[in-house]
Amino acid sequence: MALNTEYVFTRDFLDNTRINLMHHVWTKVFGYIVHPKVPTEAANLRIADVGTGSGIWLIDVGEKLKQARLDGLDISFDAAPPSETLPSNVDFRYWNVRDAVPEDLIGVYDIVHIRFFAFVLLNDEIPDVVAKIFSLLKPGGYLQWAEADMETLRFDTAKPEGQTKCLTELYKLLEVQDARLKPTWIRALPEALARKGFVDIEVDTKDPPPHLAFIFHEASLIIHDQIARKARNEQITQELRRLLPGAVEEVRQGAWGTSLRRTVIGRKP
Repeated sequence: MALNTEYVFTRDFLDNTRINLMHHVWTKVFGYIVHPKVPTEAANLRIADVGTGSGIWLIDVGEKLKQARLDGLDISFDAAPPSETLPSNVDFRYWNVRDAVPEDLIGVYDIVHIRFFAFVLLNDEIPDVVAKIFSLLKPGGYLQWAEADMETLRFDTAKPEGQTKCLTELYKLLEVQDARLKPTWIRALPEALARKGFVDIEVDTKDPPPHLAFIFHEASLIIHDQIARKARNEQITQELRRLLPGAVEEVRQGAWGTSLRRTVIGRKP
């Protein structure tokens, strides 16, 4: 039984708040918005954020790179602020990574950023998506791709007597219901980039300290409530609603789920 829906999440104010919070915690964990080895000094930089969501990454970049032209690409802008509120150098444009790259976007970007696609893409979609991102870049342009490595998921507790039974069951339930919710492609992303022609590939891996991992986890609990509200399978909904209160109580008692976070960069020759 699968979650019969194109996009797992809800694009409402709760989801937007989750995305924005996770962006700021992610930035705190890694210590940068743009990887320090990605050059940003050139005049008239063109930067794209694929799957821009609420646009929070672009907005942060725009505060530091005020002369850059920043494009947010996505299939929906329901999560984004009104266009009238955006900085003048930020634009949004419809594009689905599963579609062909528009002719006018081929080879135009100095930097392409993509993040939080772990629960969006299936393993066999990665080569095609990497190839499309490669085509978006100018020669010499950089890709920056950031994801949580869910294959390293573990449950920690603040106290030895802490419990994680409901949390563990909650994640296992989702894993067996939808292949997107158990991604296994993140660790192999550097090799996927190399096969499509990227060079100077580097991986920055962080294990968030407990205080930030806990904040990450509380934000991620919203995901389970979203799926319960959006799933079209009544059995999934009932199981999520059964497990979620227990999982929340375990978190209140000092338990959390965490994983390694990875930022991968690569350059188009």
